[in-house]
Amino acid sequence: MAETDAQPENSEDKVTAQLNLGGNIELVGFKQVSLSDVVVVKKVVGHYTRKIQENAPNFQKVTIILKEIHKIDNNAKHEIHVKVEDGGLHYASEVVDKNLFVALDSALKKVLAEVTHHNKR
Repeated sequence: MAETDAQPENSEDKVTAQLNLGGNIELVGFKQVSLSDVVVVKKVVGHYTRKIQENAPNFQKVTIILKEIHKIDNNAKHEIHVKVEDGGLHYASEVVDKNLFVALDSALKKVLAEVTHHNKR
């Protein structure tokens, strides 16, 4: 019985746990993702963060939040929220997709376009 009670708390921790990469990148909810997928996530996030930093003069941090929705068996939709802080400005995007990497790429691409567009004016 005790093992069953402890399991939901552990899965809740995985959903809300934060991973910090390099001080200005924060990943929330990625502890529920396999280690091999997290390696790819880190590379994609690092790539886009460099591009965002190039286009955001007062870049402070990027936060990426993963939520799995409509999870049935091993099949779920991935909801990705990206938030960028650039001085006093905040940029955000949100994407839902069955493929984690497609959702991540699309959300980061959207926020990069927003940052780039705003800072070219």
